[in-house]
Amino acid sequence: MTDTTAAGRRLAGRTAVITGAGGGIGLATARRLAAEGARVVCADVDDERGKAAAEETGGLYVKADVTDPEQVEALFRTAYETYGSVDVAFNNAGISPPDDDSILDTGLDAWKRVQEVNLTSVYLCCKAALPYMREQGRGSIINTASFVAVMGAATSQISYTASKGGVLAMSRELGVQFAREGIRVNALCPGPVNTPLLKELFAKDPERARRRLVHVPGGRFAEPEEIAAAVAFLASDDASFVNASEFLVDGGISGAYVTPQ
Repeated sequence: MTDTTAAGRRLAGRTAVITGAGGGIGLATARRLAAEGARVVCADVDDERGKAAAEETGGLYVKADVTDPEQVEALFRTAYETYGSVDVAFNNAGISPPDDDSILDTGLDAWKRVQEVNLTSVYLCCKAALPYMREQGRGSIINTASFVAVMGAATSQISYTASKGGVLAMSRELGVQFAREGIRVNALCPGPVNTPLLKELFAKDPERARRRLVHVPGGRFAEPEEIAAAVAFLASDDASFVNASEFLVDGGISGAYVTPQ
């Protein structure tokens, strides 16, 4: 159970911008950060889900296409103008479409679409958030990468894998560049998470799900709330010396040598 006492409200008075807040990891994180005292700004392209997330968490909904520079700038400007600070940026929005598959089968249009949503959006969000954080002299940026950024995927999604590797490398560089200005930048690397996106993907291909799950030492996928707990840690001062890291929350996948039977 989340500690909502004063001692457990590590983000009291801080403003957190969350992209992809309408569902999955984003929604679980909006709930967790709000429970820890943050003022949450829920960004999504889906009005219904985004508004519902903001209403549930007592936050603010901002419709934003994270591939559009002007909309991204407006998102962070709105957060600042509404609450007076931008303390946490959880750049989480992403896609994993079925036409992103083996490099032999993935077309250039699919490749570009995934790169735009998964990698370019993180570049845009970091670029928009950093000026506010530099002015404040503090901030925590958490960019959603993946365990596939550090090892080969059991089931190929070539553009997704490449995009997450880019997120990891960019996060490292930004973390190093802005560390002495009080800003930390980390790449969150989840394993497979039990989200609607994963359920839909694997419902269409049970064999693909079986091949992915057999590599998880614990024999199960993560729950969104488990990833949200990691985000809350990285966002808080408890992680004050965690910077430019690949923060793995993968159930041991990347540490497994022999596949469990």
